[in-house]
Amino acid sequence: MRLLVTRPQEDAERFARALTELGHEAVISPLLDVQIRSEPIDLDGVGALIFTSVNGLRAFVANCNERRLPVYAVGDRTAAAARTAGFPDVRSAAGDVEALSAKIAGTWQPSAGVLLHAAGVRTAGDLAGRLGAAGFSLRRRTLYDARPAEALPEAAHTALQRGKVDAVAFFSPRTASTFVRLVRLSGLERSTHGLSALCLSPAVANEADALTWADVRVAEKPTEAALLATLDGSRQTEQQTGQ
Repeated sequence: MRLLVTRPQEDAERFARALTELGHEAVISPLLDVQIRSEPIDLDGVGALIFTSVNGLRAFVANCNERRLPVYAVGDRTAAAARTAGFPDVRSAAGDVEALSAKIAGTWQPSAGVLLHAAGVRTAGDLAGRLGAAGFSLRRRTLYDARPAEALPEAAHTALQRGKVDAVAFFSPRTASTFVRLVRLSGLERSTHGLSALCLSPAVANEADALTWADVRVAEKPTEAALLATLDGSRQTEQQTGQ
């Protein structure tokens, strides 16, 4: 299959390599540009760090040399990146913000210190609300911004216009909503009618559903491996519809 990969450049390149290993082809067309801010980080009273994305981890590492504090990561990929960055104590929720909140509540004590969340300008889910209700003190530090593209990248426009892709992979609600907006702006709404939308979570699928697709598939878990597993289902649908 040939997939349009919409995530930020660095992550898109890595995902494209995974696709190639499985015998697929990727068209890399980032719809979000991640810009890391240069910000001082106050760790006074902080007992542990929270990373809800690899971008949050990268931004923290770019701004701070501290590696001794325990880390809570939303998923296994973020956790692996934290270990590679030099954090020895990393705990993965292997899921979403809800799973992360539960992981923290089950393994951390509010008296053990403030939890510092290395976040972007926009965040998914109500991490602060969930942890606050459980008695935790959360300090959110905005360290990066993910800015949406103003127009479809040329590679995406050409591939959609000429029918050169079989599916589009979406990893976040914001990326999916940006895709919908830019496809409509380009007058290419009909180009998705024969394609599969591969979505990391129901929230992502909800945004992608604003367009008409041949098939919308949601990963069983919000992980890259689970998203890759949806490719088998997409191939079956393609064969059944004769496309």
